[in-house]
Amino acid sequence: MLKIDYTKRMARRSTPEALDPVTWLRGLPKAELHLHLEGSITPETLVELSRRNDAQPLTLEAARGVYSYNDFPSFLMSFKSVTERLHTPADYETITYNMLRDLALQGVRHAEVYLSIGILYWQNRLDVDEVMTAAERGRLRAEHDFGVSLLWIIDAVRHFGLTECARVFTKAAALSKVYPSVVGIGIGGDEARGPAQEFRELYAEAKAAGLHLTCHAGESTGPQSVWAAINIGAERIGHALTAVEDPDLIAVLAERQIPLELNVTSNLRTACCPTLFDHPTRHYFEEGLMITLNSDDPPFFGANLLDEYVMVQREFSFSLDQMRELAANSVEASFLPPERKLALLGEIEHYGW
Repeated sequence: MLKIDYTKRMARRSTPEALDPVTWLRGLPKAELHLHLEGSITPETLVELSRRNDAQPLTLEAARGVYSYNDFPSFLMSFKSVTERLHTPADYETITYNMLRDLALQGVRHAEVYLSIGILYWQNRLDVDEVMTAAERGRLRAEHDFGVSLLWIIDAVRHFGLTECARVFTKAAALSKVYPSVVGIGIGGDEARGPAQEFRELYAEAKAAGLHLTCHAGESTGPQSVWAAINIGAERIGHALTAVEDPDLIAVLAERQIPLELNVTSNLRTACCPTLFDHPTRHYFEEGLMITLNSDDPPFFGANLLDEYVMVQREFSFSLDQMRELAANSVEASFLPPERKLALLGEIEHYGW
């Protein structure tokens, strides 16, 4: 990972706190590192897809009802209901384009997005290569139109089992040879039914194939899941909510500067974190952990990345310069090449001056 002592560089500057925080945060260049393509589909886009595919199209009210859930298991079922509305490869072009359009409006300059090939294989309805080709069309059109770059992380569903996940990772390695935008793999789904330690060999194979390694961990299970993610070689860890329960783990995360993809609103809405007061965002920051802010599945949780920045700045009493530091973290933790990172870090440092 590119190592820049960005905090010292920023210490020489000060951000006028009299500025309107929402306006300032909207313009702040930032990266989104934990976002699921399928989870980015808004009710409005769902209606657009339904008008194209369904004999009786969804109304906007009915589309909004698809996003209802009560807890983490029911959230997974709601997520499944949305993915089942993707009927053709062309639908993936639409949702990719719309996702980057929406990100651009939030000041996002780069995104690394999970594409769930695990679900595609499980549903066995669409050809993966055709879906990838369509998603790439959407990426290229949107990058041209909105100036937001995109890298893909191929996601396997851990509770579908090792055989299914191995199939996904093998496909990810093949796709990366065709599409340079395919850069990594990850595992989502139910941590309890797919412990990270079971994926050690598959992660080693993915690394040997030149893929970056991410892992959802410590979202709905304890800190042992985060330990397991570290031990199988994860370069970034999604959520890491329960790491706060283990001081030794906090020390290791701080020492190694393993980036954590925090998803505050997601954790609250899925009831993985009981209250905002209980969320460890501020504690992680003060302990020197490499934290980034992310939106996970915005329409499901009612908060996009800009909303996350605004809420975290307000509720956890971050200064605007500290928010600048979090934006810099998001770029440093990305899988972008060094020259692109340096360019974006320069934009962040000079933003607003």
